[in-house]
Amino acid sequence: MTAPLPETPEIAAAELERLAAEIARHNRLYHTEDSPEITDADYDALMRRNAAIEAAYPDLVRADSPARLVGAAPAGNLAKVPHARPMYSLDNAFSDSDVIEFVLRVRRFLSLGESDRVALTAEPKIDGLSCSLRYENRRLVLAATRGDGQVGEDVTANARTIADIPWTLPEGAPDLFEVRGEVYMAKDDFAALNARLLAEAPDPEKARQFANPRNAAAGSLRQKDAEVARARPLRFLAHGWGEVASLPAETQFGVMEAIRDWGIPVSPLLVECVQVEPALAHYRRIEKQRADLPFDIDGVVYKLDRLDWQARLGFVGRAPRWAIAHKFPAERAETTLNDIEIQVGRTGKLTPVAKLEPVTVGGVVVRNATLHNADEIARLGVRPGDRVVLQRAGDVIPQIVENLTRAVERPDWNFPARCPICDSEAVAEEGEVDVRCTGGLICPAQRLERLKHFVSRGALDIEGLGEKTLIEFLELGWIAEPADIFRLSPHREALLGREGWKEKSVDNLLEAIEAKRTPDAARLLFGLGIRHIGAVTARDLLKRYVTLPGLQTLADEIIALRAGLSPAIGEEPQKFQARLDKAIAEYIGVENVGAAVGHALADFFHEPHNRAAWSDLLDEVAPPPFVVEALASEVTGMTLVFTGSLESLSRDEAKAQAESLGARVAGSVSAKTDLVIAGPGAGSKLKKAADLGIRVISERDWADIVAAATG
Repeated sequence: MTAPLPETPEIAAAELERLAAEIARHNRLYHTEDSPEITDADYDALMRRNAAIEAAYPDLVRADSPARLVGAAPAGNLAKVPHARPMYSLDNAFSDSDVIEFVLRVRRFLSLGESDRVALTAEPKIDGLSCSLRYENRRLVLAATRGDGQVGEDVTANARTIADIPWTLPEGAPDLFEVRGEVYMAKDDFAALNARLLAEAPDPEKARQFANPRNAAAGSLRQKDAEVARARPLRFLAHGWGEVASLPAETQFGVMEAIRDWGIPVSPLLVECVQVEPALAHYRRIEKQRADLPFDIDGVVYKLDRLDWQARLGFVGRAPRWAIAHKFPAERAETTLNDIEIQVGRTGKLTPVAKLEPVTVGGVVVRNATLHNADEIARLGVRPGDRVVLQRAGDVIPQIVENLTRAVERPDWNFPARCPICDSEAVAEEGEVDVRCTGGLICPAQRLERLKHFVSRGALDIEGLGEKTLIEFLELGWIAEPADIFRLSPHREALLGREGWKEKSVDNLLEAIEAKRTPDAARLLFGLGIRHIGAVTARDLLKRYVTLPGLQTLADEIIALRAGLSPAIGEEPQKFQARLDKAIAEYIGVENVGAAVGHALADFFHEPHNRAAWSDLLDEVAPPPFVVEALASEVTGMTLVFTGSLESLSRDEAKAQAESLGARVAGSVSAKTDLVIAGPGAGSKLKKAADLGIRVISERDWADIVAAATG
């Protein structure tokens, strides 16, 4: 059963926050530490839930949204290397209808006619470690892991030990070509490796063995000693490319055939499909062969075959618009619910967590599952001692989907009325499902979580200031709010006298803190943890308002707007609220930033202690004005509105073009609009632009502006 979507923006924001943290943790475990705790199906389900909430609440999309991030930051034991072109991840499909919708999105974006054929390639999605092979003058000069998509790890010496990877390409190959693919370990080789490790171990009971072939491949490729990698049976299959001097064909399939001809392995199950139906048929053929294939796979990847169409479609967030991974369905498992524990998040939300009798599902031991909130517990009727069904794939995983012993007489489990951490009252605001601790900064759980969020990778990213250190400083009374972090220098000598702190570690921490005195304004805003202001929303706001003082001015104006508007005589409360929300959203004037954000800003600055904390922080740091990198053009910095029918490109493509030129696209015309691009059938927006004296141009004029900027 699919969990219902959050009923309010507040609930959605809280769940997106939790999902971002949980997925980031699993990314780190999978990509950096090679020790995943959940199955791929579990991970996919978390991503799917995140995507569903973001689709329902687009103004709440965060800059650290899992949909915009790839992999995890490289580990510290190998040299870091930037990718010439980012190594993207893929969006997922879980049904035939998802794949058909993917093709329809391609058609809409490219404005294709019914007679235009959309050919795809289809190939197995290997469960390995992504790797890029860079050939210059046809010689292998660099092999790098994906890392976080922008920066990977240099594994050149180890890659040279893999027999599938040639050191040179033949004559006729381009002078520069990056081949991208998966390093993997075959199932039989994996079993033999684990058997060898067991036989060689002095104490068989303590022998280190790999959990699965993917972990074995990742751990082997990322060794410091190339001889260790040489002794491991690693293999490579290419599935694409990065930076190139030229391409040997005009289609995905043609380029992959050329890569195969150069002596680099390509999946024998890669096929070219003239339409979506043959691609889906190939998916079913591969699914039947899955158990007998020599390597682990978790789905089939479809890519648009025409490279010129791929170029037009481009990328969104962490993934290309022209490719999708069709994942295989997952399984269910039955276990016992031993207990229900309450976790308190940084916003005070009380989240019930099911503590389960450990159950192995697909090779992964599952011990915990989220129960979301009190309503979900009531819906399932779960109590400690119940037998429950876990679903490995769904909207949230691991997720309890059924209570098998609901009819058994057992005391009900009651949601707590007080915070388990600080004993403050725990209440649900009107219209909300979530219960929150009212303790605020006096609640140790919230104080710690807020500070953890402030120094986290998506916010200020202060290296060395992790949870353990924050707890130590909180207990010492050295910090209580963000500004205190920048006043730690006077405690240097006292810190040197504490266990585990040496001169180098203390100085490194203080230097890391000092380096953040001129932080990115959007990261700082996101780090404050204001409700509804995720990393993406923070960036969107600062694109418009440039500085943090400018944002405070906006908040004060919204406070005044709320105070100045009052219900008309006889106006129903709901209608007044809708009118107020519309006025606030229009006043903000930022695409995809709605009234919930405006109310959150106003609520934050309405509290004197928040103003004091904000002012105190800005006395310690000086974030520069927010600047968005974009191509210089005559519309840079402008607010644009597209209206009417666009004949040569889709609305999505037009918006992508505008953003690449440094412009913002709004959905409605207002006094803050700088330019309107009008196509046939433009109506009320065109009239409003004329009334306001706003410049209006045609689609052809817009194409000329784009051409002038892109060369």
